[in-house]
Amino acid sequence: MVEDYIEKLRPYLIKIFLNDSSGHDINHLERTMKLALYLQEKEGGDRIVIGIAAFLHDIHRVMQNERGCFVSPKDSLDTVKEILSNVDLKKEQIDKICYAIEYHELYNWNGNNVNDINALIVQDADNLDAIGAIGIARTFTYSGCHNVPMYKEEIPIDINNKYIEGKNSASTIHHFYDKLLKQGNYMNTATARKIAKERTKYMEDFVKEFIKEWKAEF
Repeated sequence: MVEDYIEKLRPYLIKIFLNDSSGHDINHLERTMKLALYLQEKEGGDRIVIGIAAFLHDIHRVMQNERGCFVSPKDSLDTVKEILSNVDLKKEQIDKICYAIEYHELYNWNGNNVNDINALIVQDADNLDAIGAIGIARTFTYSGCHNVPMYKEEIPIDINNKYIEGKNSASTIHHFYDKLLKQGNYMNTATARKIAKERTKYMEDFVKEFIKEWKAEF
């Protein structure tokens, strides 16, 4: 069962992500893994591959923080394989896990052509954890870690602004409009789209209330 593999892998992941303060921590991995397994129940795919890939998908983030420069998921695969050597998996399973990790940030809406159901579900699970109540908390955590201001009232919000990966928005609130409130439109699976709809509504209400309070409107 996938849960048995996760239990064996958890100590290695806890050690690797011990000092993360950007919102890409062990708790994010746990939630993404649980979301991915829920999506797999509804949408299909390889449960072991999806669960493990979701649990190991962000190792490149730690490498990126350590190096101080961009590191792609593909660049983390040697470390992923080293961790997976501690559990009994077939080469075919490891290859599929690595594929899902490598492509989990290459989205079809950015012009890519990812059709593997395992990778698509890991994408959806990762993106679902970026929205809703948890998404709000993670966004402010990330912004604080990277010195992004909460809000810049003097900069107009452009709902048609196209988000560029790796480039910070003008403020945390701008990031909601640039990316997070649009995220639900790009989910790969019907199950993820349904969850995203509820979480997006929660974010919309939060942002409206935030701006109202920021401006001291009554």
